[in-house]
Amino acid sequence: MAETKTLKNSVSPKQREKRHQEMYSIKAENLKLTYSDGTEAVKGISLKVPEGEFFGFLGPNGAGKSTTIKILVTLLKPTDGDAEINGFKLKKEPQAIRETIGYMGQETKIDEELTAKENIRYFCEAYGVPKEEREERVNELLELVELSDVANKRARGFSGGMKKRLDTATALVHEPPLIFLDEPTTGFDPKSRRKLWNYIKKINNEGRTIFLTTQYLEEAELCDRIAVIKDGEIIAIGSPSDLKERVGGHILEIKINKEEDKKAAEKIAKNTIGSNSNLKVDLIDEGIKIASDNIQDKGTELLVELKNSKIELKGFNLHEPTLDDVFLALTGETASENKENNEFEEVR
Repeated sequence: MAETKTLKNSVSPKQREKRHQEMYSIKAENLKLTYSDGTEAVKGISLKVPEGEFFGFLGPNGAGKSTTIKILVTLLKPTDGDAEINGFKLKKEPQAIRETIGYMGQETKIDEELTAKENIRYFCEAYGVPKEEREERVNELLELVELSDVANKRARGFSGGMKKRLDTATALVHEPPLIFLDEPTTGFDPKSRRKLWNYIKKINNEGRTIFLTTQYLEEAELCDRIAVIKDGEIIAIGSPSDLKERVGGHILEIKINKEEDKKAAEKIAKNTIGSNSNLKVDLIDEGIKIASDNIQDKGTELLVELKNSKIELKGFNLHEPTLDDVFLALTGETASENKENNEFEEVR
C-alpha cells in the first residue's frame, strides 16, 4: 500500500466554521449523470437531508441508488446539477467533502495484504485520527465488527462477510458527521447485523447524519424519511408512516393453489371490490395482493366469490400496509424480487 497521506489538514478553520453553520448535511439540486453510451443513470435528483437525520434511499436494482451516492461522495462527477455536502460545494470542494464523510460502498476498499488491525490503523492515519487515540479506536472497531480474534491475520484469507465487516470499520475510523452506507449489512449474519445497527442508531442519536441504501426493509423502518427512486428519478419521499398512508386502507394477500388461476382471481377481485375504492390488485409469487379503502368490508365477499368460482386457496392475510407494500405500489416490484442472492458467509 502507498505511503499514508493524512487528509485532515487541507480543511481550513474557516471551512469548518462554514460547515457547522449549515442546517443541512446534504443539499442536492437537479443532479444528472449520463454515461458515454447515452445511458441516463440519474435524471435530475433534488433532495435535502437535515443534519442528524436518518435518511433512507430505496429502489429496485439498477434504479440509480449507488450511482447517486457515488456522486455525493465525489467518486463520480455529475453531468449536470450540483450539491453541497456538509456545507462544501461538490464541484469546488471535493477534498473537504471527503474529509468530513464516511463511505461504505458495495465494493470493499480494504488491502488484502494487510491484517485487519493494519487496515483500520491505515485509515486512522489517513484521516488524521490523533496518534494517542488510534490504538483504542482500532480495538473498539475490531470489537464492533467482531474481528478481534483475527486482528493479526491478513485480510486475503477472510470470507466475503468478514471483508465486508472490516470495510465497515474503515468507514467509521474518523467519526465523521455524515456517513453514507450503501447496503451495509449485505454479507452479515443476523448477530453481526444487530450489533452494527445498534451502533449506527447510537451515533445517529448523538447527532450524526446517516444516508442509507438497503435491501432489508426492516432496516429502512429505522429511517426518519425515505426517498424511493426508480429509473434514476425520485418518485416519492416521506417518513415510513407517510409512505404507508399513500398505499391506503388495508392489504389483503391471497395465496392461490394453482398458478393458472391467478389471472381469474385478479379479475374477480376487481369486479367484487369495485374501481371506485382506490383499488390496486397485483399478481405476486403465491397469488394476488389487493390494496383498497374498503377491503375490510369486501374481503369476506371476495373470498366467497373465489370459492364459488372453484379457485383453490391456500390461505389469506389481511394487514396494514408495510414498506414492502409501498415498494410494490411505487416500483411494481416486491423487495424480495429485488434482492439478489446475498447469503451471508460464515466468519469461521
